[in-house]
Amino acid sequence: MNTVKSVSELRAAVAQARREGKRIGLVPTMGNLHSGHATLVAQAARHADFVVASIFVNPLQFGPSEDLDKYPRTLAADQDKLVEAGCHLLFAPTVTEMYPDGMGVQTRVSVPHLSEGLCGASRPGHFEGVATVVSKLFNMVQPDLAVFGQKDYQQLAVIRAMVRDLNMPIQIIGEPTVRADDGLALSSRNGYLSPEQRAKAPALYQALQQVASGIREGRRDYPALLDEAQQAIAEHGFKPEYCEIRHAISLRPASAEDRDLVILVAAYLGNTRLIDNLHLDLDV
Repeated sequence: MNTVKSVSELRAAVAQARREGKRIGLVPTMGNLHSGHATLVAQAARHADFVVASIFVNPLQFGPSEDLDKYPRTLAADQDKLVEAGCHLLFAPTVTEMYPDGMGVQTRVSVPHLSEGLCGASRPGHFEGVATVVSKLFNMVQPDLAVFGQKDYQQLAVIRAMVRDLNMPIQIIGEPTVRADDGLALSSRNGYLSPEQRAKAPALYQALQQVASGIREGRRDYPALLDEAQQAIAEHGFKPEYCEIRHAISLRPASAEDRDLVILVAAYLGNTRLIDNLHLDLDV
């Protein structure tokens, strides 16, 4: 695996792969990789001949009170994981390389509606930052396909809409959430949890399962179901931010007639914000 830090080096390497007739896959990341990221790379390798991963902690998607400076930078360990997962090229740019004129004058990409509510409510500007940096990466690499994790469900919906609305010729693949044995969704932020908090953290997914079980049993009193779930996670020390049932595609609030649902939750455990979701297709 080669590592490049400039857009010119990235484009040269991708152009060579294209001349060899290879199909290009992209896996954008912010580094501090875990086995969930490795699964994304492996999935890209199943669909493409040449896999590019990016590691860039994007300042544009962090709010002023968020953990940009604390976000772990573990490039050497990440490179080892990417090699094992089958990555061919790593793009690890600096902030200046990505935003040469500064972020203040950077053209931005906004995806309305899907960016609003849920995580967008408490993180204003976050999804604009995500859409902007992903759009830049797509233009730099021009991949045939890109792979994202379904754990960040709203992010995936935003990216799908951006690709559709802007007519980008890129296949977007959503990879199911990778979980620890106790059900906790793998996340770089899990590393912020103390051992005591880590032991409590699986309650988040258990609450989602509780809501899903109620719906499968025929309950459609969604506000009551969600109140029960938030009470359950609060009893384990969480401070709930939201717990909602949405239509799985549009992300509008779900109605009793909807069959394709997603249950989404965000909550703080100490100072660590965790998110999770559970897709529920009632026709399956």
